[in-house]
Amino acid sequence: MNIRSLTRGDGVVIGAAVLLFIASFLNLYESSAFGSSNAPNAWDSLGTVMSIHLAGVIAAALIVTSRALPQPRRIAGLDLGQFGVALAIFAAWTALWSLIGLDGIDAGSGLILGFVAALILAAAAVATPLVPPLKAALVGAPRPRTPQPYGGQPGATGQGYGYPGGQQPYGTQGQGQGQQPYGAQGGQPGQASGPFGGGQPQGGGAGRPSAGGATPAGDFAPFWFAVPVARPLFGEDGSQTPIAELAPGTWYLAVEQRGSGLVAQTQDGRRGVLQDTSGIQRG
Repeated sequence: MNIRSLTRGDGVVIGAAVLLFIASFLNLYESSAFGSSNAPNAWDSLGTVMSIHLAGVIAAALIVTSRALPQPRRIAGLDLGQFGVALAIFAAWTALWSLIGLDGIDAGSGLILGFVAALILAAAAVATPLVPPLKAALVGAPRPRTPQPYGGQPGATGQGYGYPGGQQPYGTQGQGQGQQPYGAQGGQPGQASGPFGGGQPQGGGAGRPSAGGATPAGDFAPFWFAVPVARPLFGEDGSQTPIAELAPGTWYLAVEQRGSGLVAQTQDGRRGVLQDTSGIQRG
């Protein structure tokens, strides 16, 4: 699970679920209606606590879990997030009628706060995919020089493999101070070195990459990038079923241009096509 894939809307959902859980311990009705006895809370009524409070908390857990998982999970053909949204609406609907259906009894703080929390939970669950401010990442992407990207060596911050914005571009790993590029022969200081397996370049060969060079076709150079919001990664075979989800705040390697999209590689080695490349941050 990747918490960087959570959005601001998910943060509102989590906050509303916490508020709903707190409301379950408060009085459902005004204590004056019960004389000297204490007014009941939601835990004294199994139907109320299950259909409003626990239903809302479970709905929030399903929504957040669905967002954080790398691949969608389904229950009876429904995505976990969709199931959670439906359950959140059910909890708000039940809370509304519990508040309206009081017969000569004043609502207590637990019932009022529970309705407000359930309403916020349902509204955030429905509005998050539709409202741009709620779709923004809950945890922002780190600055390019701050995080340690995958493949980097521990303790070598800013000098790892493919570090975005670092001093070692992709394809020149291991070229420290005084080191020769891969495929070049060492020589005496001040003495020019020829390509691996050969002498000095012959006439007419200047400017051509050596055999086995790393220059990609079409002048595409691999680069690191981060996405502004969570975006699906589709299979290279052209299928529209996501194989992974790219999360904000994580650096991924673009290895190939595929039309208007990019072939990206995840931390675990999976490769797929990122179709929506708008707003990506290059390292």
